[in-house]
Amino acid sequence: MGGLAEHVAAVRAALPAGVELLYAMKANPDPAILRTLAPYLTGFEVASGGELRHLAEALPGTVPAAFGGPGKTDSELDAGLATGVRRFHVESTTELRRLALLATARGTVADVLLRVNLPFAAEGAALVMGGRPGPFGMSAEQARECVDLGLPGVRVRGVHAHLGSGLAAPAAADLARAVVGWAVGELDAAEVNVGGGMAVDYADPTARFDWPGYGAALGDLLAEFPGRVLRIEPGRALTVYCGWYVTEVLDVKRSGDEWFVVVVGGTHHLRTPAAKQHSQPFRVRSRARWSPPYPRPVTGSGPLTIVGQLCTPKDVLARVPDAAALPAPGRIAVGDTIVFGMAGAYAWNISHRDFLLHDPPLFRYDRPEH
Repeated sequence: MGGLAEHVAAVRAALPAGVELLYAMKANPDPAILRTLAPYLTGFEVASGGELRHLAEALPGTVPAAFGGPGKTDSELDAGLATGVRRFHVESTTELRRLALLATARGTVADVLLRVNLPFAAEGAALVMGGRPGPFGMSAEQARECVDLGLPGVRVRGVHAHLGSGLAAPAAADLARAVVGWAVGELDAAEVNVGGGMAVDYADPTARFDWPGYGAALGDLLAEFPGRVLRIEPGRALTVYCGWYVTEVLDVKRSGDEWFVVVVGGTHHLRTPAAKQHSQPFRVRSRARWSPPYPRPVTGSGPLTIVGQLCTPKDVLARVPDAAALPAPGRIAVGDTIVFGMAGAYAWNISHRDFLLHDPPLFRYDRPEH
């Protein structure tokens, strides 16, 4: 966990003192990860009652939490009130009214950020979450109506806007500028959460989001709008680089002009490449000895696909245009180990783990050998 701690510490150091850092725990809620991140964070963003319970179990005591996500039930909202959720990210006028009734019944006041689907383009986003009609958040007009309601039991502190994911630092900074300008200008927001969605490049595991540049841009916003609280809630960008999926090659076979490498496990352990339709970055560790009394199957030239054990052609972890171009050792053989990188977010926790009822992976909390 040392690498994870170093990474999040560097992110925190790149941000101005006036910017609060939350972790969107949907990216990876592993308790050891939550405990490693906690000292560097302002708090956590949860998106369900289950995540709220999980956070309380992983980090007993008072842990600042923001409660977001669409479709919150009354029992979830009430659980948030009972556990002292710091901010509720409210998705609609109806949700605001329900929260107000629950808070009033408890004799308390819930602090709220209105999730607003603002008409701003998230330039270069890999996943668009707003800026056009969609299920998340409310319109600018509805946000103004929520403020004007003046409901007892709720206190509108400001705005939450997560409009896209996969944004490079300049685009994320431009979007933050637009969101903060609108929130302050239209609603006189005291707090603005500009979400997460910082870019992660699976094709280039060495690439990193420009946290110092983004932090400088947020610092300029704080200077332009003094007295306001800015908040961000990255998930994947904090943990993705600090996880590996390590597996063994079961079979190597040729079909037509293509090679197929079958490994133990598959996308029921590491869902990311199937969900994002990309090749997961990997390296090969050769097994030096071979004892079975038959030739060791090994790849040659031609297209190569690494697949898992599931009964579906969608169980694909990576594709290589030409197996002959693999880096050292230059081929994949039965018995070799394959280490998939960038498996620290949206991996095991989003996988369809019960399909075929294969055994779950084992978990270790140290860096795999290079």
